[in-house]
Amino acid sequence: MMQRIADRKLERTSVIGASAVDIPLRDHSVDIVHSRFAYFFGPGCEPGIAELERVVKPGGTAFIIDNDLRSGTFASWIHAAHPNYPHDPDGIESFWTDHGFTIIRLGSCWRFDNRDDLERVVHLEFPAVKAARFVADHPSNEIEYNLLLIHRTFG
Repeated sequence: MMQRIADRKLERTSVIGASAVDIPLRDHSVDIVHSRFAYFFGPGCEPGIAELERVVKPGGTAFIIDNDLRSGTFASWIHAAHPNYPHDPDGIESFWTDHGFTIIRLGSCWRFDNRDDLERVVHLEFPAVKAARFVADHPSNEIEYNLLLIHRTFG
């Protein structure tokens, strides 16, 4: 990460390692928080939300991107590959709205120039046996990959 910052000659940029429940920043010092897949997972992350409430300035916004488990090829593969994974979209989405967040569904897809690229990416996301079956059964080089944009402005 630091090398990418240096390569791009970014100024006033830093990377801070921390957990979601102990962010080493002053109270109300952040304008925007962006998180993808690794920060929040719905019910059980209340301490992370409390930490956001502490560090985000009044009028600042947190944006969280997560998988939409309701629709799309990728969602169906998650359900097939991880049958014990919590698959309660209603509960997860209710959790967010109960905590003052708004959810927007985003239609998205992965498009690959060739099957080799598709296979490499699917193998990054799923166990080898499942990934091989998903790719073999999938008719195109495009995967429907829907997302949720979960956001809240603090104040």
